[in-house]
Amino acid sequence: MKVVVIGGTGLIGSKVVRGLGEHGHEAVAAAPSTGVDTLTGEGLAESLAGASVVVDVSNSPSFEDQAVMDFFRASTANLLKAEAEAGVGHHVALSVVGTDRLQGSGYFRAKQAQEDLIKESGVPCSIVHATQFFEFAKGLADGVTEGDTVRLPAGRIQPMVSDDVAAAVGRTAVGAPVHGVVEVGGPEVFELEEFIRMGLAAQNDPRQIVTEPQATYWGAELQQDTLLPGPDAHLGEVRFADWLARQK
Repeated sequence: MKVVVIGGTGLIGSKVVRGLGEHGHEAVAAAPSTGVDTLTGEGLAESLAGASVVVDVSNSPSFEDQAVMDFFRASTANLLKAEAEAGVGHHVALSVVGTDRLQGSGYFRAKQAQEDLIKESGVPCSIVHATQFFEFAKGLADGVTEGDTVRLPAGRIQPMVSDDVAAAVGRTAVGAPVHGVVEVGGPEVFELEEFIRMGLAAQNDPRQIVTEPQATYWGAELQQDTLLPGPDAHLGEVRFADWLARQK
């Protein structure tokens, strides 16, 4: 089976390409660096020729509200059009658990727009909703740091390692379209503050972490379980503390 992975050179995409290849599939990494640009359409028709599945794990280079909306709308529209013309039978997209509950954030409004385009396209689809990655604990903290203080909202999170995200995307890609959403998460639930504290402590990062009622998550207000997957989610097995220990 030929599977084209849009964003196939990034953190998740490269792991998806490798995993599919190890299972005997023809996995093609498509990205601007390999001559495929979903914003301009350059290289799309050529890369999608003969493809059974397209996996989109790409992300916007800018998280500014309008820029990220423009990216996901244009990129997704171009990709879906090219897929229809190429006869691709399955579109798989990576998105985020809680996207529909985080619409106060420009980034998540853009992800919702992406999902809506996919669902309305008529192309058989599967959307994988993943929780936050272990690897992004520091990046999340950086986004809400003022001086030496990390200001977090109250809430719970069920993070997972990127290897498990990629494995879930790969499994979904080689399966039948679900015509909806598959949720995946990690094996443990943390308070958001605890997750960030553990991640920073492992890097000897001395920033102070506080939970504040008015703090937001990428601009969106959180309820206690906004970031948690539902009871039918597929859970990974790698625990955060074990993963942190391997990074040293």
